[in-house]
Amino acid sequence: MNGPGWMRWSLALPLLTLNLFVLRQLTVPLAPFPGLFLTAALIAFLLDIPCVWLTGRGLPRWMAIVMVTLVTISALVFAGITLVPLLIDQLGQLINALPGLLSEAEGWITSLQSLADARGLPSEFGDLSSDLLTRAGRVASQISQRLLGILGATLGTTINTVIVLVLAVFFLLGGRSIAAGLARWLPTDWRELVTSTLSRTFRGYFAGQVLLALILAVGQIVVFTVLKIPYGVLFAVLIGFTTLIPYASALTIIAVSGLLAFQDPKTGLEILVAAILVGQLVDQVIQPRLMGSIVGLQPAWLLIALPIGAKAGELYGFGELLGLLLAVPVASCLKTLVDAWAERQGIPASGDLIRPERG
Repeated sequence: MNGPGWMRWSLALPLLTLNLFVLRQLTVPLAPFPGLFLTAALIAFLLDIPCVWLTGRGLPRWMAIVMVTLVTISALVFAGITLVPLLIDQLGQLINALPGLLSEAEGWITSLQSLADARGLPSEFGDLSSDLLTRAGRVASQISQRLLGILGATLGTTINTVIVLVLAVFFLLGGRSIAAGLARWLPTDWRELVTSTLSRTFRGYFAGQVLLALILAVGQIVVFTVLKIPYGVLFAVLIGFTTLIPYASALTIIAVSGLLAFQDPKTGLEILVAAILVGQLVDQVIQPRLMGSIVGLQPAWLLIALPIGAKAGELYGFGELLGLLLAVPVASCLKTLVDAWAERQGIPASGDLIRPERG
């Protein structure tokens, strides 16, 4: 449509809003299947990487898919036999120990109140203690109920897992034809850019993040086991899993070390130092080799993208967790496409807007 830019944008934004509303009306009643489809697509993305590697070495693609699928299923079965029972056991121990940890926290706050009163300092630690324990107890109860509910819903969880795995295999077999069919709906001059950006960003980001999470979890398990940290395997897996979301692992480390510090300050300090050291080793040595500059987003944009992704996941029935996982690669793809559009429109980059004055 020809016309001034402000007129095109004034028409495009309401249409975009209407389309997003219609999309929500379609996806929400179908929950949780949209989330299962997206999860299966992400797993297929990851499994396709070793398939491409094996195919490049002369193996037929169907054989590569069979090998990768069998290895993946074997790894899941091995983890289910060895790791999952240990995690469930430590989770049960932690849930039983939560009331004692909350009592220890109350003792710490009472001590701070007494110290402040003795020095004549203004304090409201008494109200803080009551409010903190009430909120913490409520949160602990909710977490316990949800975790036990998840563990108890074995049939539903098993069915969803089977659905995701079957869909992932079908996406792995026919994903390229599906992607090619969807790409035909894109404008010809944008088709190659959009498909290459999506493939490069999602493959690189999730492959790197999953590998980093596994390396970090294994490293934490070894260190925590050597240090005899209580619930070490559970905390190591939790810290490794939250690495998939930017900045979440740092918050998890602080929360875990603070929780154990109420019971034993030395243990809390040990887990804090050990987790930071292992995390820095992974971030400084391994992450640059795996991730490079795939994301290309400033930290401020990451902090904006994460809550938007979580809210979008909640609104469209995908789930907040899946929204958080998708927020960063989606934002990175949008940035790449917007930069390409601006370049085609002749809009200078931000660094070109400020030029040094000539003497």
